[in-house]
Amino acid sequence: MQQYLRIKAEYPDVLVFYRMGDFYELFYEDAERAARLINLTLTARGASGGAPVRMAGVPAVSLDQYLARLVRLGESVAICEQIGDPALAKGPVERRVVRIVTPGTLTDQSLLPPKADAVLAAVHYADATSDVAIAWLVLASGELRMTRSTEGELASELARIAPAEIVLAEAQRARLVTGVPLHIAPDWHFETARGRQLLEAALAVASLRAFDVDEQPLALAACAGLLAYAQQTQGGRAVQITTLRVEAATDYLRLDPVTRRNLELTQPMRDADAPTLFSVLDHCATGMGSRRLRHSLHHPLRDAAAARARHALIEGLLVDDRAAQVLGALGQVPDLDRIASRIALQSARPRELAALRDSAPALLRAAALAAQLDEPPHGRHDAQAEAPSAMPAPARPAGAHAGTLAQRIALAPQWVERLTAALLPEPAFSPRDGDVMQPGFDAELDELRALRDNAGQFLAALEARERDRTGIANLRVEYNRVHGFYIEVTNGQTDKVPEDYRRRQTLKNAERYITPELKAFEDRALSAQERARQRERELFDALLRQLAQAVPSILDSADAVATLDMLAALARHARRARWVRPVLHESAGTGLTITGARHAVVERMLEDYMPNDCRLGPDRRMLIITGPNMGGKSTYMRSIALITLLAYCGSYVPAAHAELGPVDRILTRIGAADDLARGASTFLVEMTEAAAILHSAGPHSLVLMDEIGRGTSTFDGMALAAAIARALVEDNACMTLFATHYFEITALANRLAGVANVHVTATQTRDRLVFLHQVREGPASQSHGLAVAALAGVPRAVIAHARQLLRQLEAGHTADRSQLDLFTAAESGDVGEADPAAYQGPDPLRERLQGVEPDQLTPRAALELLYELRALALVPPGALR
Repeated sequence: MQQYLRIKAEYPDVLVFYRMGDFYELFYEDAERAARLINLTLTARGASGGAPVRMAGVPAVSLDQYLARLVRLGESVAICEQIGDPALAKGPVERRVVRIVTPGTLTDQSLLPPKADAVLAAVHYADATSDVAIAWLVLASGELRMTRSTEGELASELARIAPAEIVLAEAQRARLVTGVPLHIAPDWHFETARGRQLLEAALAVASLRAFDVDEQPLALAACAGLLAYAQQTQGGRAVQITTLRVEAATDYLRLDPVTRRNLELTQPMRDADAPTLFSVLDHCATGMGSRRLRHSLHHPLRDAAAARARHALIEGLLVDDRAAQVLGALGQVPDLDRIASRIALQSARPRELAALRDSAPALLRAAALAAQLDEPPHGRHDAQAEAPSAMPAPARPAGAHAGTLAQRIALAPQWVERLTAALLPEPAFSPRDGDVMQPGFDAELDELRALRDNAGQFLAALEARERDRTGIANLRVEYNRVHGFYIEVTNGQTDKVPEDYRRRQTLKNAERYITPELKAFEDRALSAQERARQRERELFDALLRQLAQAVPSILDSADAVATLDMLAALARHARRARWVRPVLHESAGTGLTITGARHAVVERMLEDYMPNDCRLGPDRRMLIITGPNMGGKSTYMRSIALITLLAYCGSYVPAAHAELGPVDRILTRIGAADDLARGASTFLVEMTEAAAILHSAGPHSLVLMDEIGRGTSTFDGMALAAAIARALVEDNACMTLFATHYFEITALANRLAGVANVHVTATQTRDRLVFLHQVREGPASQSHGLAVAALAGVPRAVIAHARQLLRQLEAGHTADRSQLDLFTAAESGDVGEADPAAYQGPDPLRERLQGVEPDQLTPRAALELLYELRALALVPPGALR
């Protein structure tokens, strides 16, 4: 217990798993905590300070499953192993902590989620400015990345990176509020010089000048804290970095946390089992491909040329259904990323190396298929083959990209040959178990195995020789655990025993002897099994050290496999769902034109999805969308955002045709939610999200605004909605889809350039409301709120009363407009009483009627004009300009 307490004092904030024989034990508070978290049996033994010592334990053979449960709960665990030899120990066997398992530093395959990375991040704030540096590491693959941001953008960056754990300096702990587990490190861990030193050691270079970080002191400080903590968790072993990249804010489309949540990229908003964009698209054959797909969905590319290169590869994969062939080949490939990382950490297991070796043929087949992507397609073979677009597909890029991908996939032959020569076809789980290395790989090991495995043959031969030599016909050579090997001679034959026999044991009817030859064999045989295991451990460790040189090439292969796997999965989905290749333009005035847009997730759940069109550009920057609840406004807006995101991820898109210009960010304000933990009401959350959009949206931003202003009184909400819509058009000049139930807002289309009205259609019969889910030009005539309430099961008496009240409200709508006059008053600077009749400016209703030629109107045009005139009549003159 003294030894345990000394070790626990070094790790006060983590659970200590203390090895005792076949169990890992926890004591005192650790035992109580673990018992609560993972339902262990809490016991007690002995006493300390008059109180029993509380204990809980887990079997060593089941360690990983308990660690996985604790890590999912955000806990960290210190693994304390016996490192001394029990045969030589005086008192307790020497023990020490060999590693710390934390949510952000997982490397074991059994603990890692197969389709997501465990990311460890460090955040470091500048002292005098709002700058902040973020460094993050995927220890399982050795990828290190850094970026600089501001405090205002930090939440968005952390949502993009999605760390499992964050390292923060002690002095800065109050500046970061997050739900992610924090590790608070001493301030001196975040020194720039220390960061440079640790990074140079991890990269095995003498200078950082080639990595674009040498002159970034804040990023180096964050890296210092990150690497120091990572090294501590690995038992002091140096962390090996395989790739280093400095990211810029312009590398990807910006998606804030709200947008990632609203678009349900990888996490559903409500039902945990609901489909997400990731779950729909994840047809990947490997965990590497799934992780690359997840990363790509959260990191849409700003570089249109890079996205077009992915489109071209998908087009090639659609030819002759190459995608299915690629996925079939990659299905036999293990997780190269994580195997390479474990090789770098010198912790790879024999079966992982055998899987690496056995994947070589499949990788060669995948490389051959990738090489075919250079070949020009014969005709058009995309998912749109039966319904070609009116626009020609953009030219395919030069074949260098595909060729490079093919050249990087296969493993280097010398390493495959080395693994084939070294490892058995099916090696044991651990080198400690023996039976790992191939026969013929090492002469000493072969000899020890022969001693271990051929003792019976040797004893039979020795017995035959000794019978011939001594003439004792019933002489036997045998073995038992107590006395070892011996030669047994009955009492009547002892006079024939040679002089080199030495008595070992006397029995009633026989004598047992040992000879120098048998003694020498005994010494070798009894120790052969342990010596064979020891030799196998030495040989396997030497093999791991040799393979460390292969880590960069294995990771390069893993990167190529992940990319090919992701693109093949996207191609497979494009073929099945009839998605098309988008056209990406680099001209700033292109905007967005989509024909037959569908929602990537919803279309899978509906037999008859209604596609819709959308056009946004310099002359049409905002669409005001009206229509009934449940009519499909939110689905329509999300479908446009997802198509934009998918196009810049390099995927085909769910549409009949899609052309997009430059997009720098996607911002959304959808749905109603509160944040009670932070004291924020639904309306405050709504306004906070709206404010963030108004502060950050620009001319190349795509903004989705749904039902803004509904969290307060009708006229307050209407005033805010109108003011926000106007600011988005005139000040932000962004591309906006603006859904609202305030029909008065539709008058903006007549007063502001670049604003257009569209509506989702529904038809109401005497008995029921039918949603058509079509988006058409012009404003809606009504919201059908009472019909939707009836569909929800509101009692008929309540609906009837509501209909009566609605008629009264509509009849008095024009009698008292003092609240609506707030718009006019705000523009004139007068917030007192306002008289609508005193307004002398232009009358939109009169102006619209003067331009109408009744004899030239079709019935359809007349109906749409009536809706438009009614909307204008509901707004007092001058309320919206």
